[in-house]
Amino acid sequence: MEDSLNRTFSVLGATSGFVAVACGAFGAHALRARIGADALAVWETGARYQMYHALAIFVAAWMTTRGAPLATWAGWLFLAGTILFSGSLYTLALTGIRGLGAVTPFGGLAFLAGWICLALASRQIR
Repeated sequence: MEDSLNRTFSVLGATSGFVAVACGAFGAHALRARIGADALAVWETGARYQMYHALAIFVAAWMTTRGAPLATWAGWLFLAGTILFSGSLYTLALTGIRGLGAVTPFGGLAFLAGWICLALASRQIR
């Protein structure tokens, strides 16, 4: 089971990192002339947080191999946070629909919960 989770989180972390770089480049090159400075800053925040948490998913992957069950929770929470936080910011920047901003804090809470789980998982490492 740990091996399977390690592979799953490794693939998810790498995919998320790829998407974060692609979104960052897209924002810097394709969106710069198409959306306002405020929307571009929102887009860049989404890409930056996605990259941070892509790396955090790799940490969760490593910790699952070290016998830390809470690392599994951390990995899934980082993934959920990325979808909710970065996804809502990307969509907000592209559409301008302000109501999407209500979703963003739930992603932030998932990130925070993931970091707490990761901290607690460090006590479980064997």
